[in-house]
Amino acid sequence: MVVDIVLIGPPGSGKTSVAKALARKLNTSRIDTDHEIEVRAGKKISEIFTEDGEAKFREMEVEVVAEALAHDGGVVSVGGGSVLNESSQRAIATAKQVVFLDVSISNAAPRVGFNKDRPLLALNPRQQWLQLMEKRRPIYESLATLTISTDNKKPDEVASEIIETMSRAKQKNGGQ
Repeated sequence: MVVDIVLIGPPGSGKTSVAKALARKLNTSRIDTDHEIEVRAGKKISEIFTEDGEAKFREMEVEVVAEALAHDGGVVSVGGGSVLNESSQRAIATAKQVVFLDVSISNAAPRVGFNKDRPLLALNPRQQWLQLMEKRRPIYESLATLTISTDNKKPDEVASEIIETMSRAKQKNGGQ
């Protein structure tokens, strides 16, 4: 079983919104691992961090990412920090396409609002975001089969760009 497309990237890159648009355009299923974690826990991610700690959240995240990527087909958007776990990295790498949604801090800031629902960005959000990206960018880039900037683009535009780029690559490779 292989998931068709996994979206990775930092907070504010648009993973959830782009996944919705992409799944709609491709007429396929969609799983958002952060949403799945909230459903299972019965509370928001920020509450999990506050009440149970980051370690508990990461434990749940590894399990949910593995399950989401065990499905056949569809689009999966994973939490920005899920790539920090080696078993999650291996699972993500099994997807047909791993799309790194890149974004600048100037575009990410208004999207995430650097609010309390982003626990890792609660204190000094801009500096925290930059530190997250410094640590995570090499991982995002190493996992990605495709990198798309979401700067100044609507989710539908990004989804269309992903589809067009994948289609061109498929044609170039003789339809495979």
